[in-house]
Amino acid sequence: QVQLGEFGGGLVQAGDSLRLTCAASGRTASTNTMGWFRQAPGKEREFIAAISAVGVRTLYAHAVTGRVFISRDNAKKTVYLQMNSLKPEDTAVYYCAASTDWGTRRSLYPYWGQGTQVTVSS
Repeated sequence: QVQLGEFGGGLVQAGDSLRLTCAASGRTASTNTMGWFRQAPGKEREFIAAISAVGVRTLYAHAVTGRVFISRDNAKKTVYLQMNSLKPEDTAVYYCAASTDWGTRRSLYPYWGQGTQVTVSS
């Protein structure tokens, strides 16, 4: 079992940066693929980024490529999502997720955090 908790969301202005943190606990927390997803009001939850267990591979959604960067510190069982040049359309609840697989599909990730709200004002 892996337990996940996100924090670091908030209200920011367009163009600002924000770093989200996901703290993981559990026996296999440092050996999973970690992903970030987001869900805007009235929309499906969508993939944002993923990082492999040892951080060698990363994967990004086209909509955020070049503005968003995922990283992890396995010693701290923590995953980060650095978001730059934020836009109003980035407003959503951001979720951290863990998987023993690799990919962008939500169904690959059985473990989820409770989410953290990010609101970007124009």
